[in-house]
Amino acid sequence: MTIKLQIYKCNICGNLVQVLLEGDGNLICCGKEMELMGIQYDTNELGEKHTPKIELKDGKKYVNVLGHPMTKEHYIQFIESYTNDKQEVHIKFFTPDELPETEAKINTNEEFNAIEYCNIHNLWGNNKMLDNEDGNYSI
Repeated sequence: MTIKLQIYKCNICGNLVQVLLEGDGNLICCGKEMELMGIQYDTNELGEKHTPKIELKDGKKYVNVLGHPMTKEHYIQFIESYTNDKQEVHIKFFTPDELPETEAKINTNEEFNAIEYCNIHNLWGNNKMLDNEDGNYSI
């Protein structure tokens, strides 16, 4: 069974598929079942470079992964933000020559989720907002 907003990867061709509507079937690509991608929330050294930062700037919500390299070989392919009820989603795709930052264009004043996909280290997530004024996490 698939769940809304889960991300699956084909280990043969590299296709990524995100579930929009839940269903009972399995996702197949290249004749094989696709792998469900887990979201990593680690705070180790690798996590420091991959965990999306959620910040308030001029009353708007931004998500970035500014400490991550952006080269053709290793880069952030997308950042996605979504409300806890998964009713609103915003996604921004990046090329290696872009800065991995985007406004989280979702209508909520509550905690929300942000994930990013690194072409080498897969999915990383965060749901805490950093308040720039005092440097503490809020929400």
